[in-house]
Parts: sequence; C-alpha cells; structure tokens
Amino acid sequence: MSDKFDVVVIGAGPAGYVAAIKAAQLGLNTACVEQWIDDKGKPRLGGTCLNVGCIPSKALLDSSYKYHEAKEQLSLHGISVKDPTIDVPAMIGRKDQIVNQLTTGITGLFKANGVTVIQGTGKVLAGTRVQVTDKDGNVSEVQAGNVIIAAGSLPVNIPPAPVDGEHIVDSTGALEFQAIPERLGVIGAGVIGLELGSVWGRLGAEVVVLEALDEFLPMMDAEIAKETGKILKKQGLDIRLGARVTNAEVKKGKVAVSYSTSAGEHTEVFDKLIVAVGRRPRSEELFSSDSGITLDERGFIFVNDYCETEAPHVYAVGDVVRGPMLAHKGSEEGVMVAERIAGKKAQMNYDIIPSVIYTHPEVAAVGKTEQQLKADGVPYKSGTFPFVASGRALASNEFEGMVKILAHEETDRVLGCHIVGPSAADLVQQVVIAMEFGSSTEDLAMIVFGHPTLSEAVHEAALAVDGHAIHMPNRKKRK
Repeated sequence: MSDKFDVVVIGAGPAGYVAAIKAAQLGLNTACVEQWIDDKGKPRLGGTCLNVGCIPSKALLDSSYKYHEAKEQLSLHGISVKDPTIDVPAMIGRKDQIVNQLTTGITGLFKANGVTVIQGTGKVLAGTRVQVTDKDGNVSEVQAGNVIIAAGSLPVNIPPAPVDGEHIVDSTGALEFQAIPERLGVIGAGVIGLELGSVWGRLGAEVVVLEALDEFLPMMDAEIAKETGKILKKQGLDIRLGARVTNAEVKKGKVAVSYSTSAGEHTEVFDKLIVAVGRRPRSEELFSSDSGITLDERGFIFVNDYCETEAPHVYAVGDVVRGPMLAHKGSEEGVMVAERIAGKKAQMNYDIIPSVIYTHPEVAAVGKTEQQLKADGVPYKSGTFPFVASGRALASNEFEGMVKILAHEETDRVLGCHIVGPSAADLVQQVVIAMEFGSSTEDLAMIVFGHPTLSEAVHEAALAVDGHAIHMPNRKKRK
C-alpha cells in the first residue's frame, strides 16, 4: 500500500465514504481510514447511519408498522388476519441483513472507484500527515495532499442514567432488543427517542417518553409540532414534558427512574430504558495540538462555509462540524469538499436542507418555521391543507396530518414547508427543489399535479397561501 495520497478521508460514514468516492471519481488518489471492524476483523464501512442509525432504525420502523397494520388496520380493507404475531429475532435478523447488504455495497463501490481502505483510527498531524493506529495497536503514517475529517458523532450519555448495554441502553442498544419490553422508558422526545419509542410501542410495549423541555419538538414549526404530538399521543405514546430525569437504578432486572416536574418528584419502573438525548461530535484525539485545527465551545471542528479548517488543506464534514447532524447534509458537504480540492467552484446551500422524523406518519420540514419568521420580522403568509381532504390519503387510510407552506408576503417566494402526514419525507422534497430554484407559491399553484396523489396536498397548500384552495374552505378571501 502507498503511504502517499492526494486525499485521505478519516471516517467511512455517509460524509466520509461519499467524499472518498467523489474524490476518486475526480481523478484523485484517495484513501479512507475507518476504525470500525466486523466480526472477521475487516473494515466495516457505512458509519453510524448504515450500521446502527438511519438504516436499521427505518427497517425496524417499517417492520413494526406492518405488524401494527396487520393487527389493527387491514380489517378496514376487508382483509381478515387472525391473531398476527411478531417474531422479534426474525425482525432484528432482517434488519441486520439489510445493513450487511448496504455496507458490503460500499466496499464494492470503493473497489470500483479505486479507493484504498485503511483499517484503523486516524489522527491528523501537522503538515497533512495522518497517523493510523490499527486494531492491534500498530501505528503507521500516511502523507496526504489533503485531509477530509468525517469522524461522525456519538450518543450523548447523561450521569443520572448510565448506559449498561442491557437494561439501560443508547440508540444502538435499542436496535438489538430480542423481546418486546412490557414497559419501556425513553429519555428524550427528539427524533431518535420518538422513532425508537414508535417501534416498540407499535409492537405492544407501554412507552413513556420523558422530555426535560417544556416544549414539544421546539425545532419544528409550532403548528406541525402540536399536530404531531396529538397524533403520537393518540397512538399510545405517553409523552411527558418538563420531566427532568434525576436518577436511574437497576433493581432486580427492572429500571427505576426518578424524575422531577413542576408538580414534584416521581418514580417509574421500566423493563428497559433508552437514553436518547442527542449526539455529540466525535472530536476527541482526532488531531494533534500542532495540527492547526481548532474546536468551538461545543466540541465541533471549526470550519468556514466551505468546510475548510484553520489548517491548510484540511477539511471537516458531517456531524463533526456545525449544522444539523443529518446524513444527507454530511454527504453533500463531502461532495463539495472533493470538488473544491479538484479545483471546482462548488458550494452548498445550507438554508435548504430537509429534515425528517420517521414516525408514522412522518414529519418533514425545510426552510423557516413560522416562529422563526416572526422572530426575524419577515412579512409572511401561510397556507395549510389537511390530508383528510385528500382523496388518495383517504383511499389508503393514511389521512392524519397536514401540509403547511410559508411564503414571503411581498415577493411570494417560498420560505418553508412543514408536513406531518403520509410520505412527508418525499413530499417535502418537491418543495426543496422548488425553493432551490427560488420558486413562488404561484409557481407551485400553476404546476399540474397528478390525480389522485398525495402530492396534491402540496399543490393545495400552495393555493391556500393566497386563499385559492379548491378542495377545502379558504382562510382568507381570494385576491
């Protein structure tokens, strides 16, 4: 193996492996350093997202919903299924098979594009040198023309609830349960907590979600967050806001959780407890003190708009830098950096990055929320359309939620879109494209949408912004 490369990428998650493939496609001699190994001691690519994050959680979400649908909803379609059962180990096995297929696929893509894989933990030294410590503790060094740090993130642990991997688990452990817990506690009502709580709740667990904040999903548009909370509570999730966990203790195979609210002190006993209070950048021991790289006060690597660190020819992308911890954000940063290294004038539009919560129904958003526009003093107008007024949604018995579109009051330019409802993740992408091209709600209103489709809800919400909706009463008079 050569010890000199044009580009060395540290980390093979969505940000790192995409950066490595793109750099290789642009003709750069590229290596990717990855510390994760499989049971055979070989590098395991894909990072948190493919191995213990985005992909496995979606596999379990889909499996659990199919079980719920068979048990509770197929009879509405005239389909009789007697006493459906769930084989949890088989469900987990299917999840593992999907993960293996995708991680093996990345190995194939690296080989096809000529990316060299180096097993070990990477550390950036001065002069764009990378020190690699392999699984056996052997230390070597490679010289890079450019370095891209894509080390990812780790679950945040909290002192009151120390993870033991059996009774108290983080998001990784919650993907490995071999049986349905009778009572499940979840600390954190964010994206991860709600998704994992939904999985096990649909399978029959009694789920209690403890959230320290007084506001539910504060990062989402308030109207959409309120509607989401109503839907999830209707599904059986017991979401308790303003609940600060003070202690979690394992006693006789159960977890006793103490928490405080404005009403006083409380205790609940669970079979399992998931700690899902967020993630932190994996930035410890990632670079030497003389490398020229600096961290901000939250532990993120400091970069500019083009993901350049303060060290020449050293870049950082993905969860280890500022911005939302989203796989697609990291991937596109990886592409941008690879192209800039190759001399292209690439850049990213950080204002238009979609986010999704994969509960059922899904919650998706792009752009500004109504409360952000109010706080910034931006004149705006809004339009909403409920899925209950969509023929396609009613036909498929997926009619909870709504589409909300926000636009500038004077220019009519679309400023944001927020959806809770069926296929929200895919529907919001239509508005992402529209916003990238600077579209107005009039542009969306003039487009012909197929009928009957869920997409018509986006069309109607755009029409509703100026009181022109066809399939519901309008909030305001037509202009």
